[in-house]
Amino acid sequence: MNRRKLDPQASAKAAFGQLLRRLRDKEGLTQQELADRIGCTDSHISAVETGRRSPTPQFAASADRALGTGYQLQRECEEVHRPSLLEGFREYVPHELRAVEIRLFEVGIIPGLLQTPEYAAAIQAGAVRRGAITESQAEERLSHLAERQAALARTPVPLVHAVLDESCIRRPVGGPEVMAGQLDRLIEFAELPSTVLQVAPYALGERRAFDLPVTMLTLRDRTQLVYAESAQRGHLVREATSVVTALTAYHQLQVEAESQTASVAMIRELRKGIL
Repeated sequence: MNRRKLDPQASAKAAFGQLLRRLRDKEGLTQQELADRIGCTDSHISAVETGRRSPTPQFAASADRALGTGYQLQRECEEVHRPSLLEGFREYVPHELRAVEIRLFEVGIIPGLLQTPEYAAAIQAGAVRRGAITESQAEERLSHLAERQAALARTPVPLVHAVLDESCIRRPVGGPEVMAGQLDRLIEFAELPSTVLQVAPYALGERRAFDLPVTMLTLRDRTQLVYAESAQRGHLVREATSVVTALTAYHQLQVEAESQTASVAMIRELRKGIL
């Protein structure tokens, strides 16, 4: 029998489906046999396993009892209904980990790849206080970010070109010491041979090319991808026309933004006024 291949990186639903299938296979049960134990149909099991249907907390609890798996499926179900990572981001990360060039633009906060551990922790602590995520989800986000940052040390080292809206460096996060350390990190980043750092000043006004964060990846085979985020989810774009349009806008932004020398000077001046 042909089985639909699952990609757990695609979404939280897909990750749940793969886990359910793996646990069911481990017990040597067919979909119908598991359905009989839970009290649903085999088509329901199939739809959940292939990510076509979201599991409910009740389904996850019943499946854990039927399979004798403690709380494994219930914990995974929490990620479906309240994921620690933005929907769509799981699909993006594997491409980032093998990109030879990463070009990014960020608004409001320092982009994750350039964050210090203290700055990242302050951002996630704020999300916990707002009730947006749980403490365990914050820990998972920080662990995931550390893995992405560590991957930048791969060989060959990818080119990272970062354009930050001025709001990124002026918005205080975590207090003076955290911000001082973060600005120091940006200066160090700009000094690396494989990086370029620019600040898009407020003075750009309506000429700023993007209103939301965007990342562009070039893979080893020269394939180019664009990843953009809204408040609700992330979107990975492969369609050539859309990718070219985004790259053109990014190049225009690079021209309009401050040079790296001027950008670093701006960051150094801010750093002097903090501590």
